[in-house]
Amino acid sequence: MTGPAWSRPEAGREPAAAALLAWLADAGAPRLCVVTGSAGCGKSSLLAWLIGHGTRDGERPERRVHGFVPLAGQTAQTTAWTLAQQLSVAARTPGELLTALSADERRTVLVLPELHAARTPAAITELAVRLAKLPHLRVLVEVRGGSVEAATLTKPPSAVMNLDEAQWTDPDRHAEWATGRSAVEPVHQPEPEAVDLNDPAAVCAADPWQVSVRYERSGDDHGGLRTAWLRAGMSLTREQSPAERAVVLLAALGDDADPRLPDRLAALVDGAAWRVVWRRVRGDVRPPWPGPARALSSGHGHLAGTVLVSDHQGTVRLVREADAASAGRLPDPVGQVAALAVTAEGDALVLDSRGGLHVRHAPAAPRAMGLSALLEDGPTPLEQLVETVRARLGNRSRTLAACGDTLSVADDTGHVHAFGPWGGGTVRLHEGAVTALAALDLAASGENGPGIPLVYSGGADGTVRAWGPGAEPLAIPVRARACPVTALAAAVTDTGPVLAIGWADGLVEHQCLDDGTVRAHRPGLAVHALALTESGDLLVGTDETLVCLRPVTVTP
Repeated sequence: MTGPAWSRPEAGREPAAAALLAWLADAGAPRLCVVTGSAGCGKSSLLAWLIGHGTRDGERPERRVHGFVPLAGQTAQTTAWTLAQQLSVAARTPGELLTALSADERRTVLVLPELHAARTPAAITELAVRLAKLPHLRVLVEVRGGSVEAATLTKPPSAVMNLDEAQWTDPDRHAEWATGRSAVEPVHQPEPEAVDLNDPAAVCAADPWQVSVRYERSGDDHGGLRTAWLRAGMSLTREQSPAERAVVLLAALGDDADPRLPDRLAALVDGAAWRVVWRRVRGDVRPPWPGPARALSSGHGHLAGTVLVSDHQGTVRLVREADAASAGRLPDPVGQVAALAVTAEGDALVLDSRGGLHVRHAPAAPRAMGLSALLEDGPTPLEQLVETVRARLGNRSRTLAACGDTLSVADDTGHVHAFGPWGGGTVRLHEGAVTALAALDLAASGENGPGIPLVYSGGADGTVRAWGPGAEPLAIPVRARACPVTALAAAVTDTGPVLAIGWADGLVEHQCLDDGTVRAHRPGLAVHALALTESGDLLVGTDETLVCLRPVTVTP
């Protein structure tokens, strides 16, 4: 494969450039490469040349640069946020970035210039070393010679290029370049701008990267703003309006914060596409945080008015839709929960991470008594449907959805299977695993007669597809992006049918299917689960937060 032509680097660095390209192409080379040397020797210009060419569209895979962070003024936290944004993953901390990248085994090349000018060079050095230990990553770091960080990074088995050594330079071209170059200016770290870190309006309007650095360096929690900002910083540092930033910050604010802050932040959200109805954050006690939200489902029937929330241990809690107050839990945890669904009657379907499908009845559901109990001792229609799924698929199910009389499940091969009283159907919708399912019953629009189920599937291939069981799936994806789908929800709400999509980079999209209006939200955390209520509210579940958002119409 031939990519775009590369220009010659400045300062006569053709030998160094050739060596870097050879390092990128050599599968046996050390995964960490360090470009070092004295101040003004041309390190930064060499890496700028590599980044400029390596990030172009159509570049050859072995020469492609996937992420880069100019480190001047950066911390390990802000470095992790920047890399996560570029690599389409969600990461709250450097550790979460490492976890996310270790799960994606595609070749990834990262370039980190100007380590010597970073705010926390030691912490970024540790991050670079840990990144380079991942077998599918290549990490190129620029650091000034003679520093402690250079001594750490240049230890074997690193590949080291010291630009003070003559072998890396064409002497004639370097002399020509040096003649027309002014004296090197010393690197000065700009001090973060003066912002009142206790004032939510000020921090939402200021440079978010400078606010991040100031909060990291502060020993005060500033009424809870610091904790909330660092929790959602990957979203807050993106380009957005102060109103949008206020929504994200409010959604990440714990109940131990200054009690005046929620109202002050809520007063700043005019012009944003969302309002925060309620939020529950790790550590909340009034009412309690329900734990990491690994799966969600809105309740129906006997569970109407509640939301089902499964944590990482398989406990399924019920919280009130109106305010997230505790409403009990389902009996008998099932281990790690992969997906939840609630039938129209209020029975819960729980799929565990091993592919086991379970039925759980709501604690408040009426039970047959006396002679009725004897007459109704056989399996219910739902239990019969579940047995059919088990017989057909065994433990191959990876996610599920339910609507009307239809139960849909999907597997790691890209197939979606639908079951109902009418029979069943199977179709392949994705290349690779299906990661999320949602379904809505178009009969809920108010027309009489049997419902028309519509199944939405999301995959590791980065597409969302629609299928009506019994018909051919739509040929064109409903949505496609360059990262996997992590969650789906669909419902016919008071304002019409809605589809919500969660992506691996932390983006949540809310699409009104009648008019195509799309609203976006980024909580700054990995999104594990979504749910939609009949009134139209959107619930977003992460490991740190459970948030209820209400869409609003923004007037241009």
